[in-house]
Amino acid sequence: MIFTELQLPGAFLIESEIHSDSRGAFARTYCRESFRKAHLHTDYPQANLSLNKKIGTLRGLHYQKSPCAEVKLVRCVQGSLYDVIVDLRSESPTFLEWQALELSAKNGHALYIPEGFAHGFQTLENDTLVYYHMGNNYVSSSARGIRWNDPLLDISWPLSELIISDKDTNYPNYVV
Repeated sequence: MIFTELQLPGAFLIESEIHSDSRGAFARTYCRESFRKAHLHTDYPQANLSLNKKIGTLRGLHYQKSPCAEVKLVRCVQGSLYDVIVDLRSESPTFLEWQALELSAKNGHALYIPEGFAHGFQTLENDTLVYYHMGNNYVSSSARGIRWNDPLLDISWPLSELIISDKDTNYPNYVV
């Protein structure tokens, strides 16, 4: 696996090394020892699967407040998505900055999101399937969200036609 730190410190693009032959391909998607050597979180007590039927589906921006903050390891296993992370760590030099990556079944990339980040995505294809490991269990009383179109963040989503839940639509703007 190849770990590349992103412009937001602590976040990483993870590329699998794909081994192909006449039968197909094989790639390691997680290795505790490789993550440990890269000084990344290695304990994932929960995994989630998100099926998104329609192109333009937007989920987020979600996070859990401390002490239930969570690391996420996100991978698209079918279709493609525009994945967005926002640095909410007030002591960080990139506080309130965001970065986006395209994750797809074709490119096989994963996104490592450290604690203290909000996360959201918009699907770029119908029937997009997202699989992610969580570094903490979901705790509903700690769950928080930021409005997807918060003017303070000014995120450039790729598709203007959205499918979004009432819950995500009604999240507040971020208050500094």
